[in-house]
Amino acid sequence: MSGHSKWATIKHKKAAADAKRGKAFTRLIKEITVAARIGGGDTTGNPRLRTAVLAAKEANMPQDNITRAIKKGTGELEGITYEEVTFEGYGPGGVAIMLNAVTDNKNRTLPEIRHMFMKYGGNLGEHNSVSWMFEKKGYFVIERSAVEEDRLVEMVLEAGGDDVQTDGDNYEVISAPEQFETVMAALKSGSVPLLHSEVKMMPKTTVRAQGSAAKKVLGFIEALEEHEDVQNVWANFDIDEADMEA
Repeated sequence: MSGHSKWATIKHKKAAADAKRGKAFTRLIKEITVAARIGGGDTTGNPRLRTAVLAAKEANMPQDNITRAIKKGTGELEGITYEEVTFEGYGPGGVAIMLNAVTDNKNRTLPEIRHMFMKYGGNLGEHNSVSWMFEKKGYFVIERSAVEEDRLVEMVLEAGGDDVQTDGDNYEVISAPEQFETVMAALKSGSVPLLHSEVKMMPKTTVRAQGSAAKKVLGFIEALEEHEDVQNVWANFDIDEADMEA
């Protein structure tokens, strides 16, 4: 998936900067709260919560914050009631866009997201208008200079991962979402440094974007990611690393 690993590392660096001003913590707290509300507060039996807590710990969130977010989700503590919403449609150049948001007011968030699609020359679609183009996968980005490919492939396959691909200067490791934690544990035990890791919606097919079109696509995605209610944005763009750098 040309350009996706590069974009993931850009987002990872940005998330580190966001953490300094608390923005990343807000998103993580929302995810923990929703995960606990939907699947309960026990991480053992709630994979989504377990993944969210792991991400929070990776971001150095204090344990007290994590515990409070779980208790708010389960109703043990009072707090804002959040609703999870998925939006999908087409962005500039016909690129398919999926995003999920966590909001305390869907009637506010929906028109704001629709306006952003229109502003960038796209259109917000109905349910399943583009989601059929994506599938949920575990996703890891590793710098190619950090590990030999044969060793990485062996490690990933032994841990139940699906595939190792190359994307410019990076490897992309793909797994079933159920194997995400197992593959992550194997990579960490093998001292393989991760540039980025997440459970994401991966595109089955891609749409090519170059030059000014690529810039507009990435500008739109970045604008969506800046929205206070948006948790994740996924797209099926195919953008060269040179255009990504630009």
